[in-house]
Amino acid sequence: MNDTIAAISSAGGPIGLIRVSGERAIEAVDAVFDTKNGRPLTQAPGQKLIFGTLYGVDRDPIDRCFAVVFHAPHTYTGEPMAELQCHGSTAVLHMALDALFAQGVRQAEAGEFTRRAFLNGKLGLSEAEAVHDLITARTVEAAQNAVAQVMGAVGSPVQQIRDELTGMVAHFHAVVDFPDEDIDPVLFEDAAALLHRTTTRLYAMAESYERGRILREGVPCVILGRPNAGKSTLLNALLGRERAIVTDIPGTTRDLIEESVKVGKLLLRVTDTAGLRDTTDPIEQAGIDRAMAEASASSLILAVFDGSQPIGDEDLLVLARSAGHRAIAIVNKSDLPQQLDRKLLEQHFSHVVSLSAKTGAGMAQLLALIPGTVGLGDGAFDGALITNARQAAALARAAERCEAALYAAQSGMTPDAVVMDAEGAIAALGEITGDSVTEAVITRIFSDFCVGK
Repeated sequence: MNDTIAAISSAGGPIGLIRVSGERAIEAVDAVFDTKNGRPLTQAPGQKLIFGTLYGVDRDPIDRCFAVVFHAPHTYTGEPMAELQCHGSTAVLHMALDALFAQGVRQAEAGEFTRRAFLNGKLGLSEAEAVHDLITARTVEAAQNAVAQVMGAVGSPVQQIRDELTGMVAHFHAVVDFPDEDIDPVLFEDAAALLHRTTTRLYAMAESYERGRILREGVPCVILGRPNAGKSTLLNALLGRERAIVTDIPGTTRDLIEESVKVGKLLLRVTDTAGLRDTTDPIEQAGIDRAMAEASASSLILAVFDGSQPIGDEDLLVLARSAGHRAIAIVNKSDLPQQLDRKLLEQHFSHVVSLSAKTGAGMAQLLALIPGTVGLGDGAFDGALITNARQAAALARAAERCEAALYAAQSGMTPDAVVMDAEGAIAALGEITGDSVTEAVITRIFSDFCVGK
């Protein structure tokens, strides 16, 4: 990490940001930027915007902008850093990068700034991964959960648990080192109490991943129903615009139509599907097959029934496909005379909602039901929800090893049996903090980042 790196760190717009980090960061920016006050950037105070002129490779002026320097170790990466805040023109930003490259700076790799922050001890690994979640957050709540994790909402409790287990293991090692001494039964009792508490806590953290994944990625939601039940009209009503073609002709929707819509604190990834029915049309049948497969993979099914018609054989297909899934039955077309008997639906669904996708009547009731149905009702997004599959798997492994150590402690096994499983838990938790993670895993984690982050 002795080389100096640079990258565009803005996503477009009127202001462009170039970030530079490394031993020669301030020197390199000083070489392409003349301050208005005439003082070199190498003598400038840190964290203060300085106005001046930015020059290209041939020393032709390319922008009037700001520069700011950050002195190590009080920087994001722990290294000397500098930033150029230019006008957001792509041409200006790339000319500025070329000028820096001419000073011996190289292009930063994906996630390299945050990787350096981790390697230099400025961020734990879980905090670094949360930076990626914060960058890619698509809802306010997902951003709130991510920023709490950047500030240690996952890393701090995991480190605390790891420290407690390490202390317990140290006590057991002391006993093993002096085999002639009698083992105090209180040692096993204290260990069992700690392991019981820790196992419960770790399982709870691991099990929060399903809700955390939904918060970060959105809820895969499929609209299912027979032809002309009003599925496409419902999609349009959720989106607040005409996205799907709506006609009275059965089989209009043949392919999947996917859109995202904000519902309260959640992002729904909604898929409208072909109407379920028996058909001899191979194209329509292909659409129905895809609808069935999409329903199987979804976290929520909105099962739409035509309230102006009695339950038919095609509706029974919808009932069968919804069984065993988180699902809400929607009795659509409440603006028309009703012929559907709700009793059958109430036997199969926990929630049955009457609405008119055409007029919007009943839509508020449907939207209010969705968060609780998918397991994300009221609650603060304080970073407690695990949103990372790698972390969830490590937490589950740590919980299993703690559970095994607890059994050993309660069963009167030898101290080394307790120690072996406890050390396995410590290693698993180290995969979250970054204390026992491989270089290959680190490389894979940061390769998911954008360049410039």
